[in-house]
Amino acid sequence: MDGSETGWGRPAEPAPRWRALLDRARLAGRGAEQPEPERRVDEPLPPPGPLSPPEALPRRPAGNGYAGSARPVNPAGERSYEADPGYRAEATYRVDPAYRAEPAYRPEPGYPGEPAYRVPEPRRPEPPEPRRPEPPESRYALLDNGGYRPEPPPGESRYALLDRGAYRPERGYPPPSPAPVPAPAPPPPVPAERGYPARVEWRPRSAESDLERAAAVLRRELGTPRVLAFANPKGGVHKTTATVLAAATVGSVRGRGVLAWDDNELRGTLGLRAGSARHARTIRHLVTDLAQIEIREGNDLLETLDDYLRHASDGSYDVLAGEESPRFAQRLDQFTVRRVLELLRRTHEVVCVDTGNNVESANWRTVMQAADQLVVTTVPREDAAFSADWMLDLLHEVGMGELAENAVTLISCPTPGRSPLQDDLEKHFASRTRAVAVVPYDPALETGSSIEYHQLQPETRQAWLRAAAVMLEPFAR
Repeated sequence: MDGSETGWGRPAEPAPRWRALLDRARLAGRGAEQPEPERRVDEPLPPPGPLSPPEALPRRPAGNGYAGSARPVNPAGERSYEADPGYRAEATYRVDPAYRAEPAYRPEPGYPGEPAYRVPEPRRPEPPEPRRPEPPESRYALLDNGGYRPEPPPGESRYALLDRGAYRPERGYPPPSPAPVPAPAPPPPVPAERGYPARVEWRPRSAESDLERAAAVLRRELGTPRVLAFANPKGGVHKTTATVLAAATVGSVRGRGVLAWDDNELRGTLGLRAGSARHARTIRHLVTDLAQIEIREGNDLLETLDDYLRHASDGSYDVLAGEESPRFAQRLDQFTVRRVLELLRRTHEVVCVDTGNNVESANWRTVMQAADQLVVTTVPREDAAFSADWMLDLLHEVGMGELAENAVTLISCPTPGRSPLQDDLEKHFASRTRAVAVVPYDPALETGSSIEYHQLQPETRQAWLRAAAVMLEPFAR
């Protein structure tokens, strides 16, 4: 079927195939064409209305010789046909001017009407989403090229990966708390025997407790025999007095095994001030018979050595007196001094040695090397303190600095009053030695005669008890 000219004077587009089929069906069912009044060219077209479904194709009655019905162009079950993108469906159907459209066809009661044909609406492309402009890069980011960058979030813990299937309580309901454990009932109070409650109070340490502690230190085992060397190059600093009183104090507590040796090369006086002179034997006689004495053992050794020793009046300690002849000092070399010390260690637990004044002699150096504890004796005078300080420097120079640092400084007061220099000396020697002990003045020691321990004042004996405990405390077990 050819296209017709429109009212605008241009050829119409070719009619689609479904239009030709519709025209054929309609022309076959009517007897005569009804002319349609012609539309004037200048008559305006009616406004487009909403799309209405096309009318169903008419069916001829059985008597007109046409059996069957026209197949729908595009039934509802088939959706394969879609309008050509270039084809634009008209809003209304215009009947060809050669015939007039009949009124709507109503199907016969025995035949169900076919579904009306609907032209699918063309899909219009969605407008593209407007592109949002990207925010300009901050000027601070341009300046911070190598600065701080937030670290990536930490990966999931491996313990969380293993705990995927574990039970997790709901957030709205907290897990039930365990039942509180009842506190154990306190034990019943123990009734007091006497009916009075106990009372705890702090009491300062008394002098008796300090003395008991000092005596307990002196009674302890010392492990091995110990040698205490009393030294100061200057004379008249109570060095011999300190040796005797230290031996007497330790011997009064321990009861036995304590000896005081006068190792002064230049006529020492220890033998005269300590012990009873029951014989005139000295270190010279012991050295002469040293080879015969060393080979003895046990009680035989004790009995043989006792012939060369003197004893205190109360028997608390023994004394090995020095030689008065100055020519004998040449025979006390370092080997002889070492042999004598080894012999005394075999028979006594504590050996107190009164050293001489010559720090360059082999005798003095050997005693310092064999000593377990150095006791620096001095009095509150500048010359005595200077000599003691110089001796400590010498020990550091010859490689015996440890002996000097662990020494005990013993300050003996020669007068009743307290010297103004005593405080300075205590502070000074406390910084150079391990401890500082002070013993007071006692009138029994002023005459320089024989020293009797039991004749001393109680305060003097207590001070010596504390001083002796300080000397032996590092070795007590």
